Amino acid sequence: MNTSSPHADLIAAFKRAQADAEHKSALIQTVANKGPKAMQAAVETAAKAAKRSDAFAKKLAALGVGKTQAPPQGAPAEPMGGGPPPI
Repeated sequence: MNTSSPHADLIAAFKRAQADAEHKSALIQTVANKGPKAMQAAVETAAKAAKRSDAFAKKLAALGVGKTQAPPQGAPAEPMGGGPPPI
């Protein structure tokens, strides 16, 4: 039996979640011109995706599976806070 298969599945899930989080973070800039409600929804969605990615990273760390990829430089650690962007 191949014991690396569960780890490989978890690593693949982590990579998908990380890519999804990056994509949803980029959508925040796209919807910025659509209004504060659209931007807030995008921020909340990006935060949920980042939380999923972090959960996979913690599972990998608990298993001692390699060092996970760090977030890109300049990426916010937490979603942007309440209210519309300044004008």
